[in-house]
Order: sequence, then structure tokens, then C-alpha cells
Amino acid sequence: MRIALIFVLAGVAVGAGGEALVDRVGTTGFVQLQAESFKALSPRQQSLAFYLSQASIAIDPINYDQNSRFGLRQKRLLEALVNLPPDGRMQILNFTKLFWANRGNHNEMTAQKIMPEFTFEQLQAAAAQALKAGGFKGAPYGTPAIKNQVDLDRELEALRPSLFDPNFEPMITAKSPQGGKDILQSSANNFYLNVSMKDVANFHDTHPLNSRLVKGRDGKLVEEVYRAGTPDGKVPPGLYAQFLRKANGFLEEARKYAEPGQDKVIANLIRYYQTGDPADWIQFGIAWVQNNPSVDFANGFIEVYRDARAAKATSQSFVSITDQKLNSLMVKLAQKAQYFEDQAPWLPQYKKQGVKPPLAKAVETVIETGDFHVTTVGDNLPNENEIREKYGSKSFLFTGSSRTLQEAQGFGVLDEFAASPEEIAVTKKYGEEASDMMTGLHEVIGHGSGKLSPRLQQTGAEGYLKEYFSTLEEARADLMALWNITDPRLRQLGLVSSPEVAKAMYYAAVRTVLTQLYRIPKGDTIEEDHQRNRQLIVNYIRDKTGAIATVERNGKTYLALKDFDKMRQGVGMLLAELMRIKAEGDYAAIKALVDRYGVHFDPKLRAQVVARYQRLNLPTYWCGVNADLASAGGKISMSYPHDFVKQQLGYAAMYALQ
Repeated sequence: MRIALIFVLAGVAVGAGGEALVDRVGTTGFVQLQAESFKALSPRQQSLAFYLSQASIAIDPINYDQNSRFGLRQKRLLEALVNLPPDGRMQILNFTKLFWANRGNHNEMTAQKIMPEFTFEQLQAAAAQALKAGGFKGAPYGTPAIKNQVDLDRELEALRPSLFDPNFEPMITAKSPQGGKDILQSSANNFYLNVSMKDVANFHDTHPLNSRLVKGRDGKLVEEVYRAGTPDGKVPPGLYAQFLRKANGFLEEARKYAEPGQDKVIANLIRYYQTGDPADWIQFGIAWVQNNPSVDFANGFIEVYRDARAAKATSQSFVSITDQKLNSLMVKLAQKAQYFEDQAPWLPQYKKQGVKPPLAKAVETVIETGDFHVTTVGDNLPNENEIREKYGSKSFLFTGSSRTLQEAQGFGVLDEFAASPEEIAVTKKYGEEASDMMTGLHEVIGHGSGKLSPRLQQTGAEGYLKEYFSTLEEARADLMALWNITDPRLRQLGLVSSPEVAKAMYYAAVRTVLTQLYRIPKGDTIEEDHQRNRQLIVNYIRDKTGAIATVERNGKTYLALKDFDKMRQGVGMLLAELMRIKAEGDYAAIKALVDRYGVHFDPKLRAQVVARYQRLNLPTYWCGVNADLASAGGKISMSYPHDFVKQQLGYAAMYALQ
């Protein structure tokens, strides 16, 4: 489970430099990720990082297809056009950058469709020029062959609604559907085909994370499993076989350079990608969570945020290097996991005993692909409760992402949206510290906390809480950070320098409910789980305690935190209730809470926030440009390319002529 930077950026900024910003398209900023820890690795570790990174690139196309049934065809088309002469093509180039940044033409944060600023006729003309220049060779990603103008015209017409019609599949994930459709029918993602919520009411997924569910003409539901197939042919290839086979080839190379115990981890992942068997995924997770190498990675079908039903997982990957400078923070928190569990405000029957401290680490990422974005500053894995209960979890603090985005943002948003001079002063002095503690407590303490009731311990709460599970779990982890940040033990451990750090965190939690509205350009509902959870927290506390007030000043709206003690009381109240709901699988209760406090907002307030942001002229969405690793003469080198287009075309070259 992740913590995304929409909270941190709304609350914290470090300097006003902006040196990390290397490109920009409208409200999206492109930032260069750096991993200086790479220099300290041995040649063997650098080779391991290289092959793991190649495996990350290999699975990247999968996420485009998961986000839309048209995603890979759109990707192939746009990639054929970006090398055309720049005159008259800038709009297509800019749209393609946004397409890559979001792994499709829906915003990865708001789920809303991204509309091009060029016409269909302009696209036709550019595509015809690319065809003459030989830009449509092969059938990359398994797309239809385009050998002549007839083929091209057919493909353009097939893609026309998905690219140019704002009413055609407008939301990648729709948890507040309109027009009589349910949450599956209204979502553009490719996890289901001709399937409604009614169809799955009594359906049991045998491959919940790694399959697409399809209803055939006979009305029967079939799971199309993601798998490469086994070499002996006993398990046939399935969906995404070409990408998983390619990834396995690089993983086999990575095994040769793996640290002790990590070779088994990689072997288990290879086996899982071959068979698609959930039991093999569990075996991989058990081995992975007990392994703590300097060069670590995640690669798989992991998070269920994109599925309105919260069952199907997106493909994602990162490769990380331990950041020794900040690693002690994560380790110290992990060692006190039982202490923080004991201090939790929920009922004794939901308190876990014998807490196994999570394996916690601060890291810099070498690469991030698929449904893993630079805005993720913390992650706690694996998600499977059966592994977490017995073997624990790993918590990552992505220090490179935090530093890069804080540098790119500056203090402008804070100065504009803070409700008081005190809020500005406290945040400028302690905001970075509060940001790191928010991430650490959320991931290390939050996600691993609490105990389910006996009837849920084998199955987990996801199936009971359905589309509201991810919102609840992210809110619960945020609340654990807000609850524990005031604990004097953190100062005793040397993790917090002042009680003012707690104030900075609380100020940020309140302010983000305003600032996140800029990232929701249309409608009056919030669909993204992290955004829902933050609004749920603030609106609940404002309603129940009066600790937060709306203030109007000079035609601008602010959310003012009036009473820190009352806010903490509200944090405890909501945290206790969310733990009860999770432990008991109380769907009606979480639905009532989220629908009342977390979903709806005033579009007039959003319009004001947008106007204020526009005057600041700052990006509100972010895309990371990865470091580039190259192998030559048996040596691995790292560079920072700054050129997002060149990097993405380099990734595409892995499948260019297939």
C-alpha cells in the first residue's frame, strides 16, 4: 500500500529552486530522479541493478493495456509520430509526453480523460507522413499491422472515439458512476470485458490479482490469466505472455548477480510469471519480505487502486538502492512497532500482539515503471494479509522522490494556501521533517497495524469492503501517523526534533483538502483513494470536533486549524472506527462514512483554487524521468538523461519490431 505525494507536496516545500524540473507540459512537470547511492555499489551490485531495471522496462507496456483496451494501440500510434519534424507537431508531442507520463490518456491521479489539443484531421495528416517515412514497421506490443494507407485509416477510425470523444470512457476508474451504469461498466480500465457488478455478485476469482474477467456469449465468466507459460508447455501462455517472457529473460540474468537469498526470490518471481498461479505469488512474497539486499526491487501485479472493485492489480516495478543517510529513521520506527500498536486508540480485541517489525528501509530508485509513479514517496508491501501476519512486511521511504519533488515545488503553494503566518513559519521550518515522519509512520506503523476479527483473518477485509477498502486503508495509515506524531517517544528516539513537527503535519493534513482540488479538473466527486481519504479525515474531524474552520479573507477561502488537541481527539475517534470497520468487514459503515465525508466537493471552491494555482504558475502533476543504466564492456554506467522523449522511445525500442 502506498503513500502518495499529494499530501506531502500540499504541506511541505524545501527551497524555491526548481532545479529538478527538466520539462513541463501544462500542469504536468517532469523531474529528474537521481540515485547517487549507485556510485557506492560494487560492480556486481551495479550489474544486478541493470538487469532488474531491464525487467522493469519489459513489463511497462502491460500497464497501458490494463488502463484501457486501446492503450497499446494508442501508444504504438503516438510513438510513430513523435520523431516527425517539429513544425506543426508540438501539440502531438506534448500529448504524447502526457500519455507516457500517465501510462495512457487518463490522468493517473484524477482518473479523468486527457483530451488532445489537436484535431483528428491533424492526427491523420501526421500519421500519413509517418507512414511514408517508414514509421509503422512491425507490430509492436501485439498491435495490428499497418502496411499501407488503408490499414492506417482503419486503425485511426478505430481509435478515434478513445482519443477524441470526451464522453467515450471518460474515467479510468469510476467509483461514483453516472447514467445508470455500475462501477465496472463506467470504468475505462481493461480488467473486465462485458462484465457488470451483478455478474460478479457470487463469483469467486481464482486469480484475483493477475487476470482479466471476460463474459462470453454463453454468459459464462472466464478469467484470462496473465502468464508467460512454462518451458515444458504444461502451463500454456496467457495474457501478456510476450512481456512476461521478456521480463523473465532479464530476471534470469539478474539471478547471476543477486545477493545471497535474493537469487531464490528472483527464481520465485520467474516461476510466478510462468504459471500465473497465486500460490507461486505467495511463495515469492514470503521469500521477498525476508530478504533485505542493498539493491532491492518490486515487480508484479500488486496494487488494486485502478479497479473499482478493488480486486484486479496493475503491473508495476521499481528498482531501489538503500539510502544509508536516512535509513536509520525507518529502522528505529520498525523496532518500536509493538509500542505504537499498544498506543493505538482502538479496542483491545483489534490490537495485534507479537508484532513482527516490518523490514524498513530508506531508498533511492534507479527506475520506476508501470503503475508506479514519482509521486509515491512511501510503500508497504506485500499487501497479502496471510504473508504480513506471519512474516511481516517491507516499508520503503523513497527519499529520492521526496527530495526531487520538494525541490521542484518550492514554497509558492504554502504561501498561497496557508491560513496563517504561523502555519507558514512552522511548515517552512519543520515541514521536511514532518514529511519524512508522515511517510515513515504511514508505511512502517500504519499499514502493518491492527488485527482482524477471527472470521476475516484468512480472507482479509478486501472482499467485504470492496470499492471502499483502499480508501479506508490509506486513511487508517494516515491517521496512525497523525495519532503517533505527538508521542514523546519519537523525540526520545531522536526522530523528531520538536513538538512543532506535529503541528506541521497537522497543518499539511488540513491544507491538502483545498490544494488537491486543483488536480480534479472536472465534476464534483473525488474518485482517487488517497484524495478521498484525506478529505474524509478533515471533513470528519471538522464535523465532529470543530477543530477546523473555513475562513474567508480577501475573496479567498482557507481551512484554518483552530485547535490541535481537538483535532487529535478527532483523529483518535475516526481511527478507532476505521479499525473496527476493517476488522469486522462492515461495508455499510465505511460506505456511509466515505460517501458523506470523502466524495463530494463544491465546484465553486475548486474554481477558486484553480485560479489561485494558475497565478502561481506551478505544476500540479508530476512525472519522473528515470536514471539511465547502460552496459558496455562488462561495466555498468549511470547517467541522468533529462530527455523524457528519448528515454521513452528507448524503452519502446525493446518491442519496436515485434
